[in-house]
Amino acid sequence: MLSMRAFYFGQSVVKILTPLKRVADYKVKVWAKADGTGVDIANVKMSMNPFDEVAIEETVRLKDAGVATDVIAVPAGVAQAQETPRTVLIVLC
Repeated sequence: MLSMRAFYFGQSVVKILTPLKRVADYKVKVWAKADGTGVDIANVKMSMNPFDEVAIEETVRLKDAGVATDVIAVPAGVAQAQETPRTVLIVLC
């Protein structure tokens, strides 16, 4: 929550929330299941959504420029999506 004191002294507090999604790698062909109930992702390499990678790069630029004070990356999806924020930490460091 922004405090009035931050605006009074001319400081800006900007926190950027970036959602992350784990998707099938764009280089891998994805096939439908034989019974037609969905997509077979059993042996498919998963990675961060390429558009989310661009968003993370832009938030890092904004933080380095002093526009943002905090960057928050939130994974969305299944429990295996917890690997995605680790990739973001590598980019941020």
